[in-house]
Amino acid sequence: MTRFLSFIALAAAFTGVAPAAAQSWPSRPVTVIVPFPAGGGTDAFARPLSAQLTKQLGQQLVIENRGGAGGNLGAGIAAKAAPDGYTWFMGGVHHTIAPSVYPKLDYHLANDFVPVALVSSVPQVIVVNPKNIAATDLKGLIAYLKANPGKVSYGSAGNGSSHHLAGELFKAQTQTFVIHVPYRGAGPALQDLMGGQVDMMFDGLGSSANHIKGGRLKAIAVAGDKRAPGFADVPTAAEAGLPTYKVSTWYGLWAPKGTPAPVVERMASELKNAFASKELQAAWANLGAEPPTLVGKAFGDFVAGETRRWADVVKAGNIKAD
Repeated sequence: MTRFLSFIALAAAFTGVAPAAAQSWPSRPVTVIVPFPAGGGTDAFARPLSAQLTKQLGQQLVIENRGGAGGNLGAGIAAKAAPDGYTWFMGGVHHTIAPSVYPKLDYHLANDFVPVALVSSVPQVIVVNPKNIAATDLKGLIAYLKANPGKVSYGSAGNGSSHHLAGELFKAQTQTFVIHVPYRGAGPALQDLMGGQVDMMFDGLGSSANHIKGGRLKAIAVAGDKRAPGFADVPTAAEAGLPTYKVSTWYGLWAPKGTPAPVVERMASELKNAFASKELQAAWANLGAEPPTLVGKAFGDFVAGETRRWADVVKAGNIKAD
């Protein structure tokens, strides 16, 4: 939280008294565009965050799910929204991958948006439908996949999503052949995974968390440096024998370019207060999330670094949209 505090202190020192634009904002409901259908990881964090901000701001924050094209449809819509502080965009790691996978996008993450803050970060988790795959650990899963090449499928939130690249990275590192089945978001993919239409998934822990706790999915391993909060019984991939398999899913908030700086700063301040609330701290822990620490330029620099990193992964793996 120290970065949040230093950012707000710097903003206050620079601006002195908050301009009228920030003082009067918001005077009507605010829209948060989530570029995936309900039930996915972005949605899982956007809804409790919006509920908390609604309480703080005294105006309703309305989630608008605009899924499609691996999260790019909603991003394009948000990029063209009026920059008046009444439309915000909650995207994530998928949007730093997209430029390397999709040859033509109708938005540019760095040029069309203002980075506000990191919202959450969770490790990817390898999950299977226990009725389709009986393996209970990573060694057993890899052995099953090697014994059944091309007979197992994995769902993703769409071509170019972190789920997709995490799956391709896993296949390359384990020398297994698993069929990729892209969906319009993690929510629909999870529904088919639990229904048995696909067998496994490389998902962000936030969207799988409740299904793992409910026994509908079996968590094999998390792809992080350490075990996730609330999931101490799920080993890391490194602990399970695959030390180089590390993938995280993160989500962030952006404003359309041109949104008044005082309004962006006000939102950053409100986010700081929201993340300090007991309600969100409990919700984030329940979803296996790390607390956010990046705001403003620091978040923008992080996003730029992620874009470069994923470009290298895509190039090395010759990964293309199916």
